[in-house]
Amino acid sequence: MAALRALCLAGPTASGKSALALALAEQLPLEIVSVDSALVFRGMDIGTAKPTPQELAAVPHHLIDILDPLQSYSAARFVADALRLVGEIRARGRLPLLVGGTMLYFKALRDGLDEMPPADAAMRARLDAEAAERGWPALHAELAQVDPATAARLPPNDAQRVQRALEVFRVSGRPLSAWQRGPAGDAAERASAWPMVSLEPASRAWLHQRIADRFDAMLQGGFVAEVQRLRARGDLRPELPSMRCVGYRQAWEVLDAAAPAAPDGTGLAHLRETGIAATRQLAKRQLTWLRSTLVQARIACDAPDAQSRALQALRRLAGA
Repeated sequence: MAALRALCLAGPTASGKSALALALAEQLPLEIVSVDSALVFRGMDIGTAKPTPQELAAVPHHLIDILDPLQSYSAARFVADALRLVGEIRARGRLPLLVGGTMLYFKALRDGLDEMPPADAAMRARLDAEAAERGWPALHAELAQVDPATAARLPPNDAQRVQRALEVFRVSGRPLSAWQRGPAGDAAERASAWPMVSLEPASRAWLHQRIADRFDAMLQGGFVAEVQRLRARGDLRPELPSMRCVGYRQAWEVLDAAAPAAPDGTGLAHLRETGIAATRQLAKRQLTWLRSTLVQARIACDAPDAQSRALQALRRLAGA
């Protein structure tokens, strides 16, 4: 068994990961490394359910607010950042706890990634033009011909991921799934260095209600105004990875439809409906990945004793 490098806490959106991580920090000397492709962006606080200033002050957090929304982040960069941070945290005599729901980042860290081709702006522009003419489902069908493994796990309208998969294939001639296979060898041995506790609700209805409640709280907390401020910058576009994040994409579309006025009650109701639906789809993809991956403990996060069971599992894996 490989030596422990860090603990991993994964789960779908709204499953209670952040609260559990903060509770564990009261029991163990740890630092939190975010595994979330949206939390890296500055100025995107409400729609990403970013930890509050008080929570960030209570426990050291990393990989939050490190990029401007104009920039992009990749799985390869995450791995490099996470490995560096794990080493630094260990050197301080503390335990790294990786927390989040961006499953590709967890996979890249635990299984490894070949060095994929960098983003190609010209190719992305061509794909955007094709999508405008033919629609993303047509491009998804094209992806299914050249990379059936990737197409099978992506919804036809997942524009960002369908675009990236086709971009990689057209630039390199090699399917994205081939780049993502990582090294050969014993998966259990690799995973033991990054033991994972997974939060998975027994009731999907429970998670759906949590998602709806959280989205309502975001709307009440000023989410639309946050997106309006981002749009007012003048340099952000809806096709950027930051603005494709769940919730932000739907808010951008509603604000576009209402422009130059603010969205009315009908527009806000549409935003609520589409935002919750998109978040549910995200949670479904996250759970599908978790159920197919090797984890050391699966906790029903909707059980009354979920937090105590999860804390016990994490402490056991940490050897505490």
